[in-house]
Amino acid sequence: MTFDLPQFDLNAFVRDTLAEDLGPTGRDVTSESVIPAEARFTGMMDSRDPIIVAGLPIAAAFFRSLDPAMEIVVLIEEGSAAPAGTDLMRLSGKARAMLTAERSALNTVQHLSGIATMTRKYVEAIAGTGCTLLDTRKTIPGLRTLEKYATRMGGATNHRMGLWDAAMIKDNHVAVAGGVAEAVRRAKDSGIERIILEVDRISQIEPGLAAGATHLLLDNMDAATLREAVAVVAGRVPTEASGGVTLETIRAKAETGVTYISVGRLTQSAPAADIGLDFSIGS
Repeated sequence: MTFDLPQFDLNAFVRDTLAEDLGPTGRDVTSESVIPAEARFTGMMDSRDPIIVAGLPIAAAFFRSLDPAMEIVVLIEEGSAAPAGTDLMRLSGKARAMLTAERSALNTVQHLSGIATMTRKYVEAIAGTGCTLLDTRKTIPGLRTLEKYATRMGGATNHRMGLWDAAMIKDNHVAVAGGVAEAVRRAKDSGIERIILEVDRISQIEPGLAAGATHLLLDNMDAATLREAVAVVAGRVPTEASGGVTLETIRAKAETGVTYISVGRLTQSAPAADIGLDFSIGS
């Protein structure tokens, strides 16, 4: 089983996460003192609620880092819908290794599956509108690559990965530059190809497009204003609704004809999925 994400070092993530848990001594004092070194467990990870699965290959990496010979069978594909009670992963190996890696593995799968599960609800809410759901940079520091992976498992499309892969001109940039046209012109003159311009008024659209914006972020507009903005843009560049979008409001905004809707709460506010791991003695 391979797991390869650009700009993500799985081995380093596993090493650093376990080091955080094991502390300066590098020891799990509970397992070392209570569990015989030769003891073996079998384990089953399962979903307690309906979820969209994300993170199982990472969980497997935690267990294998402490017991390379551990037998691991992943029972469901990433991005799949798992009803409550679904078996996700079966384990067999050294008991101490399982207990030491358990929390790190579960934390990761619970967090990523929680994001994927919330994301899928938003994707389903705009089904049939032709609008695409985007995530944002509102991620936990150090976990962006994983969290954006989870939104993809839920059916969303990644927005910018960081500050490097597109310009996003917001109100503070506009204020310093002296206007949307000048801010966009400066970005274009510097050789940036993708220039996303945030606008909060219809009057900003034409100056921004004339200056060379390649994508318009329509910030905190209600559905009626979004529809008007989409008509003004008339398909010249992609449009994106953003700001205060909830599961209750997203469909009305998607039906205005915007190309995208971005939702920060996918990574900012998703609750952890309820996933458990039960052990039994022997293998």
